[in-house]
Amino acid sequence: MTSKQAKLEQLLETEISSLGYEFVGCAFAQEGRKSLLRVYVDKPGGIFIEDCAKITRHVSSMLDVEDPIAGRYTLEVSSPGVERFLFKPLHYQRVIGAKIRLKLHVPRDGRRNFSGILESANDESFNLMTDNGIISLSYPEIDKANVEVEFTELKKKGGKHEHE
Repeated sequence: MTSKQAKLEQLLETEISSLGYEFVGCAFAQEGRKSLLRVYVDKPGGIFIEDCAKITRHVSSMLDVEDPIAGRYTLEVSSPGVERFLFKPLHYQRVIGAKIRLKLHVPRDGRRNFSGILESANDESFNLMTDNGIISLSYPEIDKANVEVEFTELKKKGGKHEHE
């Protein structure tokens, strides 16, 4: 993580926490001349559109004053969703037993993409059960990771929907 990104995340975390929400993480995407800052927030009971609007107003004002991002960009505030990104060790610890997918910065055994069941996680590393066995990874190795939700197919039987 660059010092600019760390400063941005610290500013966002301070502002969002002061409003009573959890700063989950953020992603900055540059596509040509367009840039997008997506900020993920959460709270017990979930995030609603009114929460996003409130946070957007406060964060936008703070970013105008602090000016940590050069150039024009669009600010988007969002809930983490069901396939939430995992940014911090705490996020991994909360989803032990869930299926996750991740991409590494540098390939391991010729692969950068992995998916499997999160077996365990501590503040330094985590274990992932893949089709090829358990692999241990440290957080700095991860480019991006998120929960992978599996939906079951519904079959219609006798006018009723049944889980398969």
